[in-house]
Amino acid sequence: MDLKDYIRSIPDYPKKGILFRDITTLIEDEKAFAHCINLIFQKSQSFSFNKIAAIESRGFVFASAVSYLAKKPFVMLRKKNKLPSETHSVDFELEYGKATIEVHKDSIKKNDKVLIIDDLIATGGTAEAAAKLVNISDGNVAGFIFVINLFDLGGCDKLKKHTYKVENLIEFPGH
Repeated sequence: MDLKDYIRSIPDYPKKGILFRDITTLIEDEKAFAHCINLIFQKSQSFSFNKIAAIESRGFVFASAVSYLAKKPFVMLRKKNKLPSETHSVDFELEYGKATIEVHKDSIKKNDKVLIIDDLIATGGTAEAAAKLVNISDGNVAGFIFVINLFDLGGCDKLKKHTYKVENLIEFPGH
């Protein structure tokens, strides 16, 4: 099964010049979604980790299912002011704006090895912010798994320069 066949491309969303890679068509197909989760789970076996984290919100869809299969705790990295307890936060640049992500201060313990899963990597700003959240929580980034890598936007290369292990299932150009 080629997962690329289940990704819808939407031109000029969320702004002109962006070709949006939509994963809703993948998750709405039970066979494609199950195949995707199994592939991520298989790739996760090459990492040494004791927790899985994901970035709000599409990353939650994939990471929570993999967390269940791996029998590992799931940590939510959320948008600003969405978590009710004390948080660590990181501000970062997006392709079309600025954002902040947060994690509860007690979600990641000292020396936890955290595998970060997300639906897509483009320029890598969000993924770098997620890594910073793990690090300021005294955890260690075990690596990253993405469903989609927009290879010409350089996000995976940026993470690899930080010596993070990075895997993805499929690739598309970013434009």
